[in-house]
Amino acid sequence: MFELHPTLESDTVKIGELPLSLLLLSKDANYPWLILVPKRYRIEELYELSADDRYQLTQESDWISRALVSLFSPDKLNIAAIGNMVPQLHIHHVCRFRNDACWPKPVWGQVPATAYTNAEITAIIKNVSGKLTSRGLNQQLDQLDRVR
Repeated sequence: MFELHPTLESDTVKIGELPLSLLLLSKDANYPWLILVPKRYRIEELYELSADDRYQLTQESDWISRALVSLFSPDKLNIAAIGNMVPQLHIHHVCRFRNDACWPKPVWGQVPATAYTNAEITAIIKNVSGKLTSRGLNQQLDQLDRVR
């Protein structure tokens, strides 16, 4: 039975569900930052996923990456699965800008997180959902009606 790690639960807002993964927004407004979490029980590493799930995760990462680049035009898109603090497999997609709070260093532990307003969260969820829907994912993406 899949359960989201408590740290991911507290540090993110759910955008929706893709065929394999939960799609989450990091609550750190310093950077546009989405996280994919495969809905599989006790998976910590990519190689633990089945071949089909690895393929699907790659597809979902591609969809999210294209949406982020289209919406935010970052100077660099960082994609990482680190897991030192949260062992559950999760893939970070972080838009980086040459003028962001800690460029060119990694985002972890450099500056305090900045909170989004509710309006900013709603706008990001709507925009990301719209990009995914425009790519034909409206059947798979669980739109969060409570924010619309």
